[in-house]
Amino acid sequence: IILIGVASIFVINPPKTVSAYEYDYFRIHIMANSNSTEDQELKYLVKSKLIDFYTPYLAKAENKEQAINVIEDNLDVASLLINKSLLEAGVTYEARVEVKKEHFPTRYYEEYCLEEGVYDAIIVTLGVGEGDNWWCVVYPPLCFVNKKETDAQNIVYQSKFLEIIEKYFR
Repeated sequence: IILIGVASIFVINPPKTVSAYEYDYFRIHIMANSNSTEDQELKYLVKSKLIDFYTPYLAKAENKEQAINVIEDNLDVASLLINKSLLEAGVTYEARVEVKKEHFPTRYYEEYCLEEGVYDAIIVTLGVGEGDNWWCVVYPPLCFVNKKETDAQNIVYQSKFLEIIEKYFR
């Protein structure tokens, strides 16, 4: 019964697959220095700093090109902000921040599935960049929002299986 229920989730409500070439997406990729707890926390600190810095500017972007221009026009300031934060955290490595094309694997963002492909992106490499990554979409803003991902008070748990059952009985 559980197997049938799980299978029905994807039959009834499959993720919307979006081709890398169907829409103009501008993505973000932050690579942590390592998988140590400190480096992973710094990755999320950098993510929050970037979001806080860029959100007021990106709110005015009406297309991908404008979003890229906003990011590029403020790249030096963002880089200084990130490296200052790393210095204040007491680490000896620096960050590299650049805009370029990068290959992304298939990723799921809520009900969207972005296919594997090459996307324009802002790439932030912390130190040697050998730790777990944080990926997202800057434009359109599928998940580039002004919230801390690690804030446990804002976590909302959802069950697709429960939603389907509730919808069936309504």
